[in-house]
Amino acid sequence: MFLNTLTPKFYVALTGTSSLISGLILIFEWWYFRKYGTSFIEQVSVSHLRPLLGGVDSSSPSNSNTSNGEADSNRQSVSECKVWRNPLNLFRGAEYNRYTWVTGREPLTYYDMNLSAQDHQTFFTCDSDHLRPADAIMQKAWRERNPQARISAAHEALELEESSLGHNCATAYILLAEEEATTIMEAERLFKQALKAGESCYRRSQQLQHHGTQYEAQHRRDTNVLVYIKRRLAMCSRKLGRTREAVKMMRDLMKEFPLLSMFNIHENLLESLLELQNYADVQAVLAKYDDISLPKSATICYTAALLKARAVSDKFSPEAASRRGLSTAEMNAVEAIHRAVEFNPHVPKYLLEMKSLILPPEHILKRGDSEAIAYAFFHLQHWKRVEGALNLLHCTWEGTFRMIPYPLEKGHLFYPYPICTETADRELLPMFHEVSVYPKKELPFFILFTAGLCSFTAMLALLTHQFPELMGVFAKAFLSTLFAPLNFIMEKVESILPSSLWHQLTRI
Repeated sequence: MFLNTLTPKFYVALTGTSSLISGLILIFEWWYFRKYGTSFIEQVSVSHLRPLLGGVDSSSPSNSNTSNGEADSNRQSVSECKVWRNPLNLFRGAEYNRYTWVTGREPLTYYDMNLSAQDHQTFFTCDSDHLRPADAIMQKAWRERNPQARISAAHEALELEESSLGHNCATAYILLAEEEATTIMEAERLFKQALKAGESCYRRSQQLQHHGTQYEAQHRRDTNVLVYIKRRLAMCSRKLGRTREAVKMMRDLMKEFPLLSMFNIHENLLESLLELQNYADVQAVLAKYDDISLPKSATICYTAALLKARAVSDKFSPEAASRRGLSTAEMNAVEAIHRAVEFNPHVPKYLLEMKSLILPPEHILKRGDSEAIAYAFFHLQHWKRVEGALNLLHCTWEGTFRMIPYPLEKGHLFYPYPICTETADRELLPMFHEVSVYPKKELPFFILFTAGLCSFTAMLALLTHQFPELMGVFAKAFLSTLFAPLNFIMEKVESILPSSLWHQLTRI
């Protein structure tokens, strides 16, 4: 009787509502997957429903061992996802801000700029800054979020120094060169003034560094300031076309301060030597820094691959190689490319121009998309300059993934690929950039399920609206078939039980 009372309008409303609900779930699931890289329903099921259903027993020793192992892996992933200062970072005023003026887009994220502020406080301040008024002003300036407030504070510090006839404040010139200067030439002029002030501060603190911990900290700060200024001056020379001068400045800086490897000046040197096409010196630098005991980077691995490819790329032909096989030199080049791709699999798409480049961030994540952007932004021209190098890369780079079918579980020449790179890169890179993800994630089951459910119910709603009588017959036939086993069981029970007992059961 209930089925006979249902009208076609009921079926239209039922299927339409089901389609709407499943469509909303699909939209939310897709948005959540694009933002966080996982399914919301799957995450809730694993995190909350599975423990309620008894899927995890925290009291068992095996599970405690498992949890300890997961904690170790989490600690390892956190250490692997350490963010590094980009050794080739651009100038905010002369480059990043000019991009914003032209395009209206912000190339730097708040997270990236906040990391830079922390770096500046670490490198350019010390505990004794409050004893000197200008340094106290700069200590506050580095903490300011507003760029105009930082620039105003730097001018105030310089005016204070001039009025007191004291030594010029080197860090104030650094801030103005980085953020206020609108051209590289203007930034270089300010850095030269900073160099003059920084050298005098460095010589003064060098004589007093052994007089106590306070003087030692001040000398360490003055050393960081001097190294930073000289490195940025070398980068100004490189950007203004005086590459040989830049190379000399970098070599002198590395000889004068050999222990300050945190600035990664050798990566600036490699890029400048490649611009001069001085490949013998590039090989000499790689021989020193491409060591198993030293941390790797995309610059080290891909520059080594470029030098190996340069020896064979001009005569390389995939057809000829498939017929006769690879020579020893070609095999070495291919292995070097596979090694580089294993370290950072995002770089080839930028070098082969399969993915558009953006301005590199001020901080990078090694083996991540941010490092790939920073490398390709400066080194794409060097790969193009070597005849056939990009062709060799195009023919061989995807073979790396056949050697490492499960990169998150096991590596070949390096540790397994860290699972945290996507999250960190999304924080470092601007919203308008589509972050490269490795390994490529498949769509979760629940997105496919809700997409199918939404499409199916929408089709039923449309058919019911167009052919109400026919779909009503189909619906009644389907429901009758669905409930046929239940009706059969009820008839059997009625035939077995006495009529009085059956009437009591039906009444209940």
